[in-house]
Amino acid sequence: MSEPLQNFEQKLARIEQIVKELEGTGTDLARATLLFKEGKTLIAECDKLLKSAESSIKDVDRAADDRATPASAADEDEIRF
Repeated sequence: MSEPLQNFEQKLARIEQIVKELEGTGTDLARATLLFKEGKTLIAECDKLLKSAESSIKDVDRAADDRATPASAADEDEIRF
């Protein structure tokens, strides 16, 4: 690989390629070891990206919940027309 993989989809596609190559026949031990190390690194990077995305989604959900929460009863008592 010459260029670093930048996004989740590229990393996942490379992991899939590695799995296919490792499952195939004829991969020698040295190549299999290199592929395994590359795959483990990519999996860790994907995990980090997924956790970051999950955190962002939770932040959006919390912000939406905060905006959707009605005023408390005490606040309603203070506002009289």
